[in-house]
Amino acid sequence: MATVTWTERDIPDQTGRLAIVTGATSGLGYETARALAQSGATVVLAVRDVDKGARASQRISQQAPGATLEVMRLDLASLDSVQSFAHEMVRRDRPIDLLVNNAGVMAVPTRQLTQDGFELQFGTNHLGHFALTAGLLPLLRRGRSARVVSVSSLVHKWAKINWGDLQRERAYRPMSAYGQSKLAVLLFAKELQRRSVLHGWGLMSNAAHPGFARTGLQTVGPNLGREDKGKSTQGGYALISFLSQDAASGALPTLFAATSPDAQGGGYYGPDGRFELKGTPRRAKIARQGRADQDAARLWALSEAVTQVTWS
Repeated sequence: MATVTWTERDIPDQTGRLAIVTGATSGLGYETARALAQSGATVVLAVRDVDKGARASQRISQQAPGATLEVMRLDLASLDSVQSFAHEMVRRDRPIDLLVNNAGVMAVPTRQLTQDGFELQFGTNHLGHFALTAGLLPLLRRGRSARVVSVSSLVHKWAKINWGDLQRERAYRPMSAYGQSKLAVLLFAKELQRRSVLHGWGLMSNAAHPGFARTGLQTVGPNLGREDKGKSTQGGYALISFLSQDAASGALPTLFAATSPDAQGGGYYGPDGRFELKGTPRRAKIARQGRADQDAARLWALSEAVTQVTWS
């Protein structure tokens, strides 16, 4: 991959392609959905709050007149919601060309659970998307050069899968749980690519990370369950804003992975700047634990068991 600047202007024409972006109401998800819509794709904004989704759709329509957008409810912290979303898409019987597994929650201060009893970050960031991708697989297999992009994080480099306590019942630390969930996302992306090749599913699976992007992720999660919501971490991030980039720039690695002819299956993309905090998209570094194929296969089997989803 050449070391040249890659921008939204380099996104190939997406006319006629159907894209689904989870968590598209703000931040990276919004910018990803906007850029894809401006490039001609039909975009489904898969969001937990449909009112916020409608407002996001309206803003995108203002920036991309004539864009084809739809807002659909999807709560990744509920397997029932995931199943309902997937069943509706299958009922419509339209092939899916791109699935961007973007939505996530970060650094929840106290251990909270999804509707199915999973630790919130692991359940939302990994298991929800795992079940969603499984449910949409028949449509992805019929897509044109279909791709699945899963958004991981730099923190995977300091994370590990706690096999003895996946749901963090015995010991919960916010960033440790977040790191585990994002390492799981990366392992899932790589294992999905391996299985696609093995079983002839015909889709490309890769991953991306935004570097240090200024989004609501840094405040929404840390404020969950807190009464003093005004005391967010936003001020601290503002002090080192020179190290970060805006959400539109942070979405570029995802967009590269989703659309560039140079992106490769099983690849991982992030900013090319110092410490991968900001910059133009390039192939990113994967820590040793993110390259553990046996762990990826083990995580896949465990995820199938706890979500009770079937890949076919």
